[in-house]
Amino acid sequence: MSLIEDLKWRYATKKYDPTKKVSQADIDKIVEAARLAPTSSGLQQFRVLVVSNQEIKEKLAPSSLNPEVMVDCSHVLVFAAWDRYTAERIDTIYDRITDERGLPRGRFGSYTDKIKNLYLNETAEENFVHTARQSYIGFALAIAQAAELRIDSTPAEGFNNALVDELLDLKSIGLKSVTLLYLGYRDESDWLAPMKKVRNPVEDFVIEYK
Repeated sequence: MSLIEDLKWRYATKKYDPTKKVSQADIDKIVEAARLAPTSSGLQQFRVLVVSNQEIKEKLAPSSLNPEVMVDCSHVLVFAAWDRYTAERIDTIYDRITDERGLPRGRFGSYTDKIKNLYLNETAEENFVHTARQSYIGFALAIAQAAELRIDSTPAEGFNNALVDELLDLKSIGLKSVTLLYLGYRDESDWLAPMKKVRNPVEDFVIEYK
């Protein structure tokens, strides 16, 4: 199947079959797609938290606009971004890059100095706006990978971020939640499953400059 066909197949699942679980091998593939996502300056400014524990999902459910979806799905992926940039975070990434490429540490010092000067002079709020945007790239690739595997998904922004952050203790690791991705297998009674996928027509969606 092509990526286009995979995307035509998927939809934002509204009802999951709680008896069907996604295999660890498939979860690993979905997370790997997110891990391989491009990010600004290659900094990978987000992390993915994988929640399969039913008790934790039930505790998280009140944060969601669709609590039954969170409870019944197989896994919840929490995409969480750095709460702010720090020199240590930037240096850690670039030390790994130089070490794995067999280059001397500091090889990219002139560039990292530039991005430090840019980001470290911003507020934490400004930093988070930028780091959160990076997480959406991995989020989209995770959705696409799930579709290729014929695993249903529901992307969610409508949730109580503060509650999720508190329950998962994200502050202690310098992260803030951005989006949730529910994964599992649709229930046959899901009302949205048989509905036609509707998007803007190409002529309205694409603006060309020739």
